[in-house]
Amino acid sequence: MESTTDRPDLEMAMAIRLHGSLALAARQLGVTPSAITRRLAALEARLGVRLFQRTTRRVSATAEGEAFCERAAALLQGFAALEGELLERRAEASGPIRLVATLGFGRRWLGPELAAFQTAHPGVQIEVQLSESLHDLAVEGFDGAIWLWDAPGRHAGEWVSRRLAPNQRVLVAAPAYLARRGTPRTPDDLAGHDCLVVRENTGPGGQRFDHWRLRRSGDEAPRHVAVEGPLQSNSGELVRDWCLAGHGIMLRSLWDVAPLLASGELVRVLPAWSMPEADILWLAPWRPRTPRRIALLVDHLVRSFKGQPWKPLAAPTPVSAARARPGSHRTR
Repeated sequence: MESTTDRPDLEMAMAIRLHGSLALAARQLGVTPSAITRRLAALEARLGVRLFQRTTRRVSATAEGEAFCERAAALLQGFAALEGELLERRAEASGPIRLVATLGFGRRWLGPELAAFQTAHPGVQIEVQLSESLHDLAVEGFDGAIWLWDAPGRHAGEWVSRRLAPNQRVLVAAPAYLARRGTPRTPDDLAGHDCLVVRENTGPGGQRFDHWRLRRSGDEAPRHVAVEGPLQSNSGELVRDWCLAGHGIMLRSLWDVAPLLASGELVRVLPAWSMPEADILWLAPWRPRTPRRIALLVDHLVRSFKGQPWKPLAAPTPVSAARARPGSHRTR
């Protein structure tokens, strides 16, 4: 007959080692001392080793007993973690979530989704800090970050990453600017234009703001283009306002300008070119088990953003193109 050791045996051995007394171990476990004595004798008989030395003054673990208790502790911790996870799955998600997010995307798109998630899970409390530099998440106690580029220098064993949505930075300008200054045909043409520079993300690892890295579909490497212009700011919203007013060409995330492209207030410049590595990411410090409330939030964000809700279904047809010019129709 196979010998088996069950969870009560593990708990008994741990209690005996902790207290150094069968009577105190019995009191902790809510049984009689005689029951502990019988159970320990039966366990040692099944294993074929003595786990504890008994004297009139104290009970102490043997070398085999120490090894047994070390493994027992790990197994009991595993039992507790499993039970906690199963109980959490049954219960309503609850507890705090601390996040950091980029300023523009966090205010415009993340904020409403966090509010919707909290409404669906009223036991969760969410704190989000909007920033243009990525915090040391583990050191500063953040559960995760919603970010538009990868963390510089992060190691796979220390961070986890998940893409929430695809994104790209595109070149845009107001029709009035292009009518006045002409439309660039190649990236080199940007040197002769007023380029509106956003000096965001000034933390370590940030890119040069006067160099735009543009990639065309099918190209292996991006192309570095030096740009300049009379207007620069650390505020993306201010630079967007300048662009709308016809002051120059801007490189901006599609999530920010897609509605303006759909309305015709802005138009794509060099539409075959965009800036790579602009996806919207979930970044978090590695942990052995992700709390349910955080896993639910990440799944919610993936569902909400995977369809890129900022992108219109179709761009409207310009009025000038919709109207037939006199004499342009043909009779059949």
